[in-house]
Amino acid sequence: MLKTRVITAIVLLAVFLPVTLFAPVAAFGALIGLVVVFAAWEWARLLKAGKVGSIVYAAIAAVLVFASTRLESARPLYQAAGIFWLVAGPYVLVRKPVLAAGAWRVFLLAAGFVIFAACWHALVGARVLGVAFVLSLLLVVWLADIGAYFSGKAFGKHKLAPSISPGKTWEGAVGGWAAVMIVSVAALVLQVFEPTLYSALAAQLGVGRALFVLTVLVAFSVVGDLFESMLKRQAGVKDSSGLLPGHGGVLDRIDALLPVLPLAMLLLG
Repeated sequence: MLKTRVITAIVLLAVFLPVTLFAPVAAFGALIGLVVVFAAWEWARLLKAGKVGSIVYAAIAAVLVFASTRLESARPLYQAAGIFWLVAGPYVLVRKPVLAAGAWRVFLLAAGFVIFAACWHALVGARVLGVAFVLSLLLVVWLADIGAYFSGKAFGKHKLAPSISPGKTWEGAVGGWAAVMIVSVAALVLQVFEPTLYSALAAQLGVGRALFVLTVLVAFSVVGDLFESMLKRQAGVKDSSGLLPGHGGVLDRIDALLPVLPLAMLLLG
């Protein structure tokens, strides 16, 4: 399993790093579009749309993402996705409705189109602002995840959401937040590779409010992670798919990004 996981990670890095660092924005957008379509397919599968239904759903998502490129501004998409994560995300985690049945299933299938389109626009919009900017945005989620893993392993005692994801702890969440704060402050002090998400937020809001916004983004990275965990638990599966051997599915890799991306871009105006 470890060997498979490492090989998959190397292949992904070999594809994504050169495209992110050196390819034109159009090529980056095409690659992210492929990621979004696969994630949409997995989303539909978790909502029990069936084999054919999931493929059709992913195809519609692809068409809608392409059509959304004609929008003058992606802000309405960020707003719609932001409202979903601010309202529906916490509600679902607290009340735990059955997501793949009835009105919730219809709602989430419809919301998915907005969520994935907003994700695509946010990443491409961030890439337009620069390689350092898009990497700094992704780094918020990566650091929160890595910090949470190691802090949870070392200090984790109090379960964060035992009925949804038993492995997550409050200590891990705090450790992830601390990792983001340390790197953010260091980036602001050193003023390297600007513009970054951190420098843009600080310039617009001031350092104190920027760090508060980053705290909110870290919190919603946890919401995104737990939301997908709940989808999987209710669907009775460990991974969203087997597309990435050793890593699960595409949605497993981007779940925490789904709320963070539109909220970050929305807050930047």
